[in-house]
Parts: sequence; C-alpha cells; structure tokens
Amino acid sequence: MEYFTAPKIGRVFVLRLDQGDYVLESINDFIKKENIKDAVVVSAIGTLDYCVLHMVTTTGYPAVEHFERWEDKPLELSSIDGVIADGKPHLHAVVSDKEKAYSGHLEEGCRVLYLAEIVIVELVGANLSRIYDENHILKLSSNNK
Repeated sequence: MEYFTAPKIGRVFVLRLDQGDYVLESINDFIKKENIKDAVVVSAIGTLDYCVLHMVTTTGYPAVEHFERWEDKPLELSSIDGVIADGKPHLHAVVSDKEKAYSGHLEEGCRVLYLAEIVIVELVGANLSRIYDENHILKLSSNNK
C-alpha cells in the first residue's frame, strides 16, 4: 500500500449538467477550463438516458472487460466517484433501472436525461499522476515524498 497527501483543499465546484449534456465529456471540458490538475469527485446524482460503463469479467491477467450499454433507457445516476490525477479522471459510476443497479468505469457517451449534479473538490499540491507498473497496470503515484 502507498498513500499520498494533498497539503490543502482548493476550490470546491458544483457542476450542473442539463438535459442532453454528456457526463464524462463535460467533466473533461471542465477540467481543461478550470485547469484542474488533481481533484476528487465526491458526489453525483441525476438521470441518464444513454450510458456506457465498463467492468472486468475475469480475475486473470490481463483482465477481460465488458462494456455495458443502455440506449434510450431511463436510468438513475446514484453516484460518480473517483480521482482526477494530472488532469485525467478515473471515475466509476452507479446507475440503476427499475429492477437493479449497475456499477463500472464511466465511459464517454453517458447523456443526461433531466439533470445531473456533480461535486468536485480540488486537491492543491498533491502532484498526482498515474504510471504503468511492470505488469502494465496503471497505478496512482505522486511526486510528493
């Protein structure tokens, strides 16, 4: 295990996405606009009508991934959590239909049905990045010692 510290919390942003906005694409635009280097996504709620999540389907290496897609189907967005490191988000989401909930890595193509509200907290001085290890697994890292 490793852990990293941020000397201070920076700005706190509450994003409002409207009908037809794309979730990950909007977050990426926001990161660029506000020059966010490191942050955490701490909350997200809303509704979607298109969604793409991917998840692993094996325990072996390399992982086999499955992409679950919903098109023109009402979904509740119950959460998005994750870390933005060096301006690049790694986010997971939980969505549900009237029967069950699904969780996975948030992909492009998730579209807001009615609304979405997302809270992002900036981490000042964390100096986060992601590096590949010897098994080509992407791992969180920091230049802080």
